[in-house]
Amino acid sequence: MTNDANLNTIWWQVYPLGFTGAPIRPRSDAERAVTPRLDMITSWLDYLIDLGANGLLLNPIFASTSHGYDTTDYYRIDPRLGDDAAFDRLVAACHERGIRIMLDGVFNHIGRESALFQRALAGGDPAAERMFHIERDAATGKATDYAKFEGNGDLPEFNHDDPAVATLVGDVMRHWLGRGVDAWRLDVAYAVPPAFWTRVLPSVRAEFPHAWFMGEVIHGDYPAIVKASGMDSVTQYELWKAIWSSIKSGNFWELDWSLKRHNEFMRTFTPLTFVGNHDVTRIVSQIGEAEAALAVTVLFTVGGVPSIYYGDEQAWRGVKADAMGGDDAVRPMFPGVRDALGHDGEWMFRLLQGLISIRRRNPWLARAVTEPTNVSNHAYSYDVVGTGEDSGRRLHVDLRLGERPVADISENGRNLYHVEH
Repeated sequence: MTNDANLNTIWWQVYPLGFTGAPIRPRSDAERAVTPRLDMITSWLDYLIDLGANGLLLNPIFASTSHGYDTTDYYRIDPRLGDDAAFDRLVAACHERGIRIMLDGVFNHIGRESALFQRALAGGDPAAERMFHIERDAATGKATDYAKFEGNGDLPEFNHDDPAVATLVGDVMRHWLGRGVDAWRLDVAYAVPPAFWTRVLPSVRAEFPHAWFMGEVIHGDYPAIVKASGMDSVTQYELWKAIWSSIKSGNFWELDWSLKRHNEFMRTFTPLTFVGNHDVTRIVSQIGEAEAALAVTVLFTVGGVPSIYYGDEQAWRGVKADAMGGDDAVRPMFPGVRDALGHDGEWMFRLLQGLISIRRRNPWLARAVTEPTNVSNHAYSYDVVGTGEDSGRRLHVDLRLGERPVADISENGRNLYHVEH
């Protein structure tokens, strides 16, 4: 059930395999050996706090064959990241600092090399086979094909109509919530029938009523999906696209249209908002440094639950390519110590600290809606307005493109923050 702790979380998203320098496509037993790389993430928690965040969103950490989204065992930490002890150290360190933890649940599909799918594929285990969509030769009984996520043979899709799949997913969720996790990111939720989540989430909520469930949904009717599935939130890809695209093309009408849509969503649920994640080109590479400063200004002055992708707070660059290994550029290794970050991106870190500070002083912003006051191609102004008990609260935001893009946040005519790089 959504509560203030969930809505007032600012997530720092980390792709653990990349962040820690783990081999993404291991070629030897040595590269698959248990190595407590999660401890490296633990060492950066004070940095997370210094930024102003209070949530750690982890992409896959379970045993997998390569990139993490081809899970082989939902109950085991990926050996490349460590073991249960390393995970427990991370959880304890997070909770000592008041940091909430979100895990990435890949429940639309599983890894081809998983023991569960291999049993189903081999035949002779009807219960396992019912959990997938497997086609067999009528004469020989040999498997000839199976349902795959986006045609990828390494990612066999679950049969979400089978009750055993719901039982498995619910059990996995409860297992890790019981180990100290606070929230779940539901990977590829847009490809899972919404009714599946209604068979899973109620029993999990009964045991963990404060857990938060956020689904990855790229397009579609967000409010309808949230209502039909019982999820608390989904990813706001429409706003992500409008933020960078309107700035890049000099067309703030696009952002204005998207924020009107965003207002409609806010009446039903509170979306996860972002300007970068592990699946997209980094914001600075997409639009430039000065323009990225305006993008994060929008992110932290509109309703939603904001997420910052690791490295974006240092103005890192990286272009996603549509090819094998095309995600590697946006999922790089973080340095071992803070001094190794250098100073080139310090301006973005300080800018985000200021924006997050405003967010912290105005927690009502999580549920706020926007009212445009001026719209043109290269200038956009809007009021951020509180809702419900906060209906009297209001901030004003001015965005201006040009040779030196700038933004200003004010309250009752008093400037709170000037953004310029």
